[in-house]
Amino acid sequence: MMNRVDYFEIGSPDPEASKAFYAGLFDWEVGPPSPAAYSMVEGDAGGLWDTSAIGKESWAIFYVHVDDVHEALARAVALGADVAMPVVDNGQIEFAHLIDPLGNRFGIWRPKAEA
Repeated sequence: MMNRVDYFEIGSPDPEASKAFYAGLFDWEVGPPSPAAYSMVEGDAGGLWDTSAIGKESWAIFYVHVDDVHEALARAVALGADVAMPVVDNGQIEFAHLIDPLGNRFGIWRPKAEA
């Protein structure tokens, strides 16, 4: 079983401002945006997601690497979590965002190669 934190993501409606802030603060290298408006941070340690077209939300979350995204999602909901973003399958990974019972947003994910 994985269940370890191994990825972070920053959602920003102004990714250039977020890039300038985090690069200035931590000297992070932020790559160019993909066609899906997603930039990798420090190689593949994290990501910066341009949310300007999907609700303009801001977030900074961690992702927990799980064995089965659907099962972990169901278990989280049974424990009182709300689904902030249902399971997304982009061909390479599956992931979802949840809100814990105290209002904290977090993500769960797994590479499709582990299926």
